[in-house]
Amino acid sequence: MNDPNWKLPEVPTFALESPDFEEGDMLPQWARSGIANAGGEDRSPTLHWHGFPSGTKSFALTVFDPDAPTGSGWWHWAAYNIPASVESLPQDAGNPDAQLMPNGAITLPNELRLTSFQGAAPPAGHGPHRYVFTVSALNVERLDVAEGSTPAMLGFALRDHVVARAQLIGISSTSE
Repeated sequence: MNDPNWKLPEVPTFALESPDFEEGDMLPQWARSGIANAGGEDRSPTLHWHGFPSGTKSFALTVFDPDAPTGSGWWHWAAYNIPASVESLPQDAGNPDAQLMPNGAITLPNELRLTSFQGAAPPAGHGPHRYVFTVSALNVERLDVAEGSTPAMLGFALRDHVVARAQLIGISSTSE
């Protein structure tokens, strides 16, 4: 059960990359939480994806910490109805004040009930946590998810529409 995807349906994969961190590397300090006193700025990293199926009609993005000591993990960011023409998000796209999300994209509240990216903030003494950035290619242009829904509800709504998935995992700990 160490795999953060152990309950997700198997689908083809595509590439998700960031110039801000490599797979399995530490997230930048600015991608840590400022809200949770982790010394960061709650700034989302730049994300680029490619190699998704040609019939993709939209994308959904989630950022999840499966190592949070909650029994259910911790959702840091969730957005959907990202147009199929979009293949990247710039740094700080998770900040609604920056207005960097594409037209039509909807951001859901994270665990703190904020419609923004919440940076990494593992509890003191808890060791390293994985932050799983997932972009799902969907076979529908729009998902019908109620405003204010949780990221888990988004996961349920997109489950039957995922045609491919890309992931990138960054690490953060309190011992940095």
